[in-house]
Amino acid sequence: MANISGIVKSARNIMRQDTGTGSDELRILQLGWMLFLKIFSDKDKELELMDDNYTSPIPAELHWDEWAGDDEGMTGDELLQFVDRKLFPTLSEIDLSTAKRRAVLVHEVFANNYNYMKSGIHLRQVINKLNEIDFNNSKDLHLFGQIYETFLSELQSAGTLGEFYTPRAITQFMTEMVNPEHGETVLDPACGTGGFLTSVIEHLKASASSVQQREAIAKNVRGWEYKPLPYMLANTNLVLHDITTPDIQFGDSLQRPLSEYTRKDRVDVIIANPPFGGVVSNNNENNFPQTYRTKESADLFLILMIHLLKDGGRAAIVLPDGSLTGDGVKQRIRQKLLEDCNLHTIVRLPNSVFQPYASVATNLLFFTKGEPTKNIWYYEHKLPEGYKAYSKTKTIQLAEFEPLKSWCANREESDQAWQVEFDIIKANGYNLDIKNPHRAEEEKQHSSTELLDLLHQSFAKGDQLLEQLRKELV
Repeated sequence: MANISGIVKSARNIMRQDTGTGSDELRILQLGWMLFLKIFSDKDKELELMDDNYTSPIPAELHWDEWAGDDEGMTGDELLQFVDRKLFPTLSEIDLSTAKRRAVLVHEVFANNYNYMKSGIHLRQVINKLNEIDFNNSKDLHLFGQIYETFLSELQSAGTLGEFYTPRAITQFMTEMVNPEHGETVLDPACGTGGFLTSVIEHLKASASSVQQREAIAKNVRGWEYKPLPYMLANTNLVLHDITTPDIQFGDSLQRPLSEYTRKDRVDVIIANPPFGGVVSNNNENNFPQTYRTKESADLFLILMIHLLKDGGRAAIVLPDGSLTGDGVKQRIRQKLLEDCNLHTIVRLPNSVFQPYASVATNLLFFTKGEPTKNIWYYEHKLPEGYKAYSKTKTIQLAEFEPLKSWCANREESDQAWQVEFDIIKANGYNLDIKNPHRAEEEKQHSSTELLDLLHQSFAKGDQLLEQLRKELV
């Protein structure tokens, strides 16, 4: 397998030398459209071979292989002029009269982007780097997620595009827990680069027993994203996962009045990591009923997601500790969640799960709409033995969720699991930030007497070691 982070770093270093891509943000936008075209082109050629009726919306001479595939091909001013004067104008003004979604997608990507690089020689060097990645032959479709993760770690200084990349282990675990089935509609209203969507697609593909089922996946798995770069990368990611025409809407999920969503907009499953810590823009909070208006994006997303679920619909979402507690609007939003939905499980994650992007304490919430909450099971996910925290090199792994999966099948209290009744939560102002009571007991056990004992033991051990050392020195 290609060393992705190495290739991306080399490409970034080449772009650093170019006057047009002097910032992290511009380098990532540049890589974004190039990766989109490379992957889209490859998939289009595959489709043309497999389906006699399929014609790519991209003119033959503009396919990646035609102008970029040969490492010894055009370079310098010739390449720069080709990209600026032929590639971009043609693809941004692509014929949309066919109303084919793939043509629209190419138009959207190229009408909203630029070739930022000013040197055709640098551009050729970056192209050659990307040609080292062969997505088609790769057994690992998650190369794309890896590339995006590498992007994100570069993005910390880019600021405006900073996003949380949900670790793959978490997207997979949440997908397995919520278990989307064929024929169900699945939505991620804040889909970023499509991590949850690709998890759901892979989950459904694994159990597809007919061509019809496989084809229906594309129609039933939907995403919404309002930032241009993640939107472009999400489309690329889904194309890479054999979704010929991804159903991803470009736009702010919070900008439509809640009352405008009708029965036909409702879905069976929602799986998401909504943006949190963000301040809602364009006064979008006014699209929500007065009683739930807030500037905190995660809280508005929670109201939106409850609204968008069908009765009996299931959700798995990531929420920060800050959304589990607080008075006023926050409390009313939690009350609505508990009265309209059965919030049956909250998984408490260690703070470092989202490193290196954020050290916010987060939780996984699992709920079903249409019946009130009677009691909530909490489960504390502990760090693996010997870890002080997760990090860029020590990320959370799917295997770590095995004990939690077994526990879900047969729920019992343990030192990691506890149950809280709705009445207790209601009496406590709908506060959901409930710490592990067993841990509190452990801490209590080390009371003053025990601590004195432990201290005496360590002094005794210290005396022994000193005595031993004295004998050796004599």
